[in-house]
Amino acid sequence: MADKSVGTESFATAVKKKVTKRLRWAFIGNGGISTTHIRAIEKIPEIEIVAGCDIKKDRRDLMLSDFGVPKMYEKWDDMLKEVKPDVVDVCTPNGVHAPAVIAALKAGCHVITEKPMAMNPQECKDMIAAAKKAKKLLCCGFQYRYHAKSQFGRRLMDSGKLGDIMFVKVQALRRHGIPNWGVFGQKALQGGGPMIDIGVHMLECAHYMIGEPKPIAASGNTWTYYGNKAANKNLVCPWPNWDYKTFTVEDLAIGQIRFKNGAIMQVESSFSAHIDHNIMNVTIVGTKGGYSWDDATYLTDLEDRMVNAKANWLPNEDFGTLFVAKLQNFVDAILTGSPLCVPGEEGLAVQQMIDGIYRSAAAGKEVTIG
Repeated sequence: MADKSVGTESFATAVKKKVTKRLRWAFIGNGGISTTHIRAIEKIPEIEIVAGCDIKKDRRDLMLSDFGVPKMYEKWDDMLKEVKPDVVDVCTPNGVHAPAVIAALKAGCHVITEKPMAMNPQECKDMIAAAKKAKKLLCCGFQYRYHAKSQFGRRLMDSGKLGDIMFVKVQALRRHGIPNWGVFGQKALQGGGPMIDIGVHMLECAHYMIGEPKPIAASGNTWTYYGNKAANKNLVCPWPNWDYKTFTVEDLAIGQIRFKNGAIMQVESSFSAHIDHNIMNVTIVGTKGGYSWDDATYLTDLEDRMVNAKANWLPNEDFGTLFVAKLQNFVDAILTGSPLCVPGEEGLAVQQMIDGIYRSAAAGKEVTIG
């Protein structure tokens, strides 16, 4: 298997070559996540922010006053026509990803879209088709694969130290963490709750670490029992007072994915669950060894002894560092033709798995993928 590790160290600490071209960069959607992108872009000299677009006037005003975005628009068609950016960065709610991406591709722009790629697999396929027709790059903004812990896991996989993968456990669990901003509780705009919002991060990270096998079937269930109850809205927690009246997504989702190579992946994700503490982890079990993402530990047998080999040091990578990594990879792919780490096809595979879990929950039985 080819080594697909990328390593954030190279993105964060490499000496920059002289910039010969700057990409004219525009945003569709200027909510909270776009500010994380803008702060990352400050560290990437190849990018020049030229415009933004948002339907909310207060966000447009904020981008102009606090972040120095030169031009702001209410409609993306106007922005694309007048500004003609090289790259469009889509940071809208999930339900707007597909139309915004396709419009930008048709306008001749390279596009990166925030996770998840879309609302369902068909939208992903339409986006991929539009990118191919326009002969432009389409990237899905997953950042956890760039984490040093993920890179360590992928290297163990590629080197054969894990052997054949049998089982993967993916956890993205909050005891009580329903977002009290945005539209994260509205299924019509987001497509789902914790599974598509935070579960997607660890699911994609896990799929990457085990070599991106083809998913063939899914089973699962979802439960809505907490976020839609008025009695719970005053809970003392990090994010209280969410909008319970518009809460239509699941609180808890549990799923299982079967892969063509025989491996099984269990996925657990929650906004609210009566557990001891929040968990973001991936556990991989192979025939030669295992891996725990949370503490970057390789588990195997050596000299007739059970051995846990923990990475002695890894870079301290916060969310911002990971965003620099993913945006820099996209920039390099555009300007130099270097490999794009998360093309649309990989975003589609992740979407198919999430969609499979949701479809299984609705149908009450296992469903096929693909």
